[in-house]
This record gives sequence, C-alpha cells and structure tokens, in this order.
Amino acid sequence: MSISNDERLQARRDLAWSITIGGIGTVLFAAVVAFTWYFAATLFLIFTGILLAVALNALTNKLGEFIRLPHALRLAIVCVVLAVLFAGVVFLGGATIAQQATALSDTIKSQLVNLKSFLDRHGIDTSYFELGGGTGTGEAAGATAPATSGPRLPSAGALASSGGAIVSQTFKLLLGTVSAVGNFFIVLFLGLAFAAQPGIYRSGLLFMAPAKQRARATVIVDRIGDTLERWLIAQIITMFAVFLVTWIGLAIIGIQGAFILGIQAGLLAFIPTVGALIGGLIVVLASLASGWIAALSAAILFLGVHAMESYILTPLIQRQALDIPPATLFAFQILLGVVFGIWGLALALPLIAVAKVMINYFKSDEAAVEPAG
Repeated sequence: MSISNDERLQARRDLAWSITIGGIGTVLFAAVVAFTWYFAATLFLIFTGILLAVALNALTNKLGEFIRLPHALRLAIVCVVLAVLFAGVVFLGGATIAQQATALSDTIKSQLVNLKSFLDRHGIDTSYFELGGGTGTGEAAGATAPATSGPRLPSAGALASSGGAIVSQTFKLLLGTVSAVGNFFIVLFLGLAFAAQPGIYRSGLLFMAPAKQRARATVIVDRIGDTLERWLIAQIITMFAVFLVTWIGLAIIGIQGAFILGIQAGLLAFIPTVGALIGGLIVVLASLASGWIAALSAAILFLGVHAMESYILTPLIQRQALDIPPATLFAFQILLGVVFGIWGLALALPLIAVAKVMINYFKSDEAAVEPAG
C-alpha cells in the first residue's frame, strides 16, 4: 500500500510538532528546576508564610465552631490572643529565659570541653569535630610564645588586622540579625495576608490552572489545605504537650534551665525524628552538669517523652491528620536537609504531605473521570 506525498508531509509535520513541543517542555522543566534551585530560600520562606496562614485559618475556623462572628473578626481575636500570650511569655519570663539561655549555653560549652578531654584521654582524636576548640588555640599560642622581659605593645599591622576582623565579624552579625528579623516579618506579613482573605488567594491560584483542569485543581488544592490544616492543629497540640512534660519533668529532676529546655524541646518537636534526637541530646548534655544521676534521669525522661509522642500522640491525633511511613519521612528529611539545609529539614513533612495528597488523587479513580463542564 503506497503512501501519498500529502500523508508523508503530514507525518513529517506531526513529528516536527511533537519534537518542538517536547523540546519546549524540556526547556520549561529545566527552567523551573533551575529557578527552584537558585531561589529555594525565597520559596521556602513563602511556603512558611502559607503554613502560618493555614495555622491561623485553622484556629479561626475552630473558634467559629463556638462563636458565630465574621471571619475577619475571629482572625483578629486569634491574633490578639496569640500576641498577648507571646507578650506575656516575653515580659513575665523574659529575664528568666535570658538567664537560663545564658546558663544553658555555658553549661553545654563546658560539657563539650569535658567530653573532648574524656575522649582525648582514651586515645580518640577529636580534632575533626572541633569540640571545645575555642580555648585550645589560644593556650597553645601562649605556651609557644617566647618569654619577654616586659609587656610588649602590638604592632600597627596587628592592630589593623584585629580591627578589621572585629569590624568584619560585627558586620556579619548585624547582617545576620537583620536577615533573621526581616524573614520573621516577611513570614508574619504573608501569614496574616493569606489568612485574612483566603478565598481571594485560592481563586487566584485556581485561575492560573487551565480551564479544562480547573475542577481537578480545585479538588487538589482543597485537599491540600484540609490536610495541612488538620496536621498543623495536631502538631501544635503535640508541641505543647512535649514542652509541658519536658519542662515539668526536668524541674522535678532539678535541672537548671528546665523552662528553656522545655521550650526548645517543644519547638524541635515540629521536626519529626531529627528534632527529637537533637532535643534529647541537648537535654542530656545540659543535665551532665548536675551529675550522672541527673543526666540518666533526663535521658529516661527524654525516652518517655519520645515514647509519648510516638506511641500515644501520633496514633491518636497525628494518624488522623497525616499517615506517612517513618522510613519514607526520614529519607525525605535527610534528602532535603542535605540539599537545602535547615529549611529543607524543617519543612520536609508538610512538603511530603502536599506530594502525598497529589499522588493519592492521581492514583484514585477520581483522576480518571473527566470533570464536568
């Protein structure tokens, strides 16, 4: 059977069109990947603002179950209550928190020095870990310095070098502080803006989807919002329970800085698995200053808190919000932590929750059904 020239020409045109579309798709995908890679910190910052908005919206909706008021007024009440609680912690316990934080920092530093000495005495090289290395260099330099008959003034070059180093470190600290404060207010502004008018931003996001796929996009966006909302409510309850039990338990044991240790344990509970391990290590290190019995008691308390979080709180409240296998979550945390640092580590769970909702939808029978209209 012969093929006409018109059919051959049409086949060539179809092939050229397919190659063109495939090339454009590949270039666009590469551009999206490159954009995500270079602007990952900014995208994570925006995603954090979205999470804050979801949390505020969840609290606002919970308040609406008890008080019938407009959304904006309920959001204002939630914000005022949170601001009052934060201000109360700062003004009533600010001095105590600052003192405990300073004492805790000094305790951990001294324990790291003791740990370095213990490992060195047993023939373990700790130079790779830089444990307690802040004073060793100065002492070594002082030991090798030649003896002099009297005090010597530093040279002009040494003074200029030291002054430049001080200015450089001060400038870095100032930039770091400004960046941290700026990021905080960016997240706060985004969270409040998104939570104030969630319907407008939802409609704008759905408007960017193709008209034929808008119904599916609506289902996916609503399920993502519902999943993140339920997870954040459960996470807030878990974090508060970890803070309360850790604080009371360490206070009973007699560990100095129990309140600040409870706060850091509650905050680190936001990061599953890795956060609990870091929090437990800090608690045990801080407890070593009070003796081995106190450190052992703190370790047992940490194991109890971890068991409460893993076997009581998670099955009761987290399982209903989000069900992700621990190994999958841990692997995803390690991957994002290595690639994107602390941002990827902290936001691994909500990101995998978003991916899980999308995968579950496209694997279900709903995705195969053509949306009406």
